[in-house]
Amino acid sequence: MPETPADVSAVPADAAKTPSGLASKVLQKGTGEIHPAAADTVTVHYSGWTTDGKLFDSSVKRGEPTSFPLNGVIRGWTEGVQLMVEGEKRRFWIPAALAYGEKPGGGRPGGMLVFDIELLKIKQAPKPPEVPADVKEAPKDAKVTDSGLASKVLKAGTGEKHPAAASEVEVHYSGWTTDGQLFDSSVVRGESIAFPLNQVIPGWTEGVQLMVEGEQRRFWIPAKLAYGEAPPAGAPAGMLVFDVELIKIVR
Repeated sequence: MPETPADVSAVPADAAKTPSGLASKVLQKGTGEIHPAAADTVTVHYSGWTTDGKLFDSSVKRGEPTSFPLNGVIRGWTEGVQLMVEGEKRRFWIPAALAYGEKPGGGRPGGMLVFDIELLKIKQAPKPPEVPADVKEAPKDAKVTDSGLASKVLKAGTGEKHPAAASEVEVHYSGWTTDGQLFDSSVVRGESIAFPLNQVIPGWTEGVQLMVEGEQRRFWIPAKLAYGEAPPAGAPAGMLVFDVELIKIVR
């Protein structure tokens, strides 16, 4: 059982603070040289306390470290662990605004939280793919279907069959808005994705059926075949550009 820090109730005077209000103190210097980025996956040991000294979570207590993408946790962790290098141990005083808030639900701890974190390993995320030079509009040599979907083969495939609308496919992909903003990418996540073709946007349902296994193709998908001009919150608007690699027709 990890011991409750003597300074758990308040930030000590010798702690370093960032503009966000995150405070920290190095407990053990690291052996590494690089700092993780927000998109990287890190492996850590940690213990977390509320300011009254209650231990609410601990990988040390469980006897097993944990791994996660840094941009998938509370803001105080995302910011704080980027200050560290491998082998380093650091204590963080994370204000409520960078944690779960003052009165969170679901059994989560409220107020300022204190964490001891040891950074064991950094797994760097793949570099984002380059923005296509023709992201603003479909080039003249792109093929356009009756629906308005435009596409261009980037790499010929090795397969012979085309998927059907009801097929499940495995792909790697990256998607951009026409101003060159990358809004989604399985390549960046380092993990391909499988899904039924009839459960995605119409441009994907139609477009991937044009492909064979091993093929890479760029699609210019008009708004009416994507999320529209005024899409739901979080979805990109207007024409979208996707680079898709059809890895496998699962079934």
